Amino acid sequence: MPESPPPRLDEIDVQLLDLLQHDAGRTLHNLGEQVGLSPSAVQRRIARYRKDGLITRQVAVLDPHRFGPTVLAAVLVTLDQESFEHHRAFAERTRSDPQVQQCYRVAGPWDYVVVLAARSMRDCSQLGDRLFKADDNIKRYETLVVFDTVKTGLALPLPAPQPTRPHDGRL
Repeated sequence: MPESPPPRLDEIDVQLLDLLQHDAGRTLHNLGEQVGLSPSAVQRRIARYRKDGLITRQVAVLDPHRFGPTVLAAVLVTLDQESFEHHRAFAERTRSDPQVQQCYRVAGPWDYVVVLAARSMRDCSQLGDRLFKADDNIKRYETLVVFDTVKTGLALPLPAPQPTRPHDGRL
């Protein structure tokens, strides 16, 4: 299936999407004040972003430290055999485990970078055993325990706004 062309975004779209990426819990009124639109105009734009697939979902970001100890780890993984089916099986296993926070297929000496969240070091070790050691197709994996979170985020850099076309008065 061919990739759809990038959407045409005006300056207000870029501002609004940037605001939503950083805090989607703002009210329509607040968003409208920030971009110079009425709440109903903001609501129509957000509905269009959802319809066009620009906004795929909204989530609440929880502070992991408010729930007691949390161990984060980045795991570098190399598969032994790299068929389409092997990659599909690995991706499905990581998608289905709630302790896998992120999983990226990457270029270079490693095939995947997987980010895990666990309640303890023991839990992290057991999770690694279950996800990686028990898989006969994992050639090698290396676990990097996170000491300190320097930055987290999912905000994407947005394209420059498209210039608006002047209206020439013709219908």
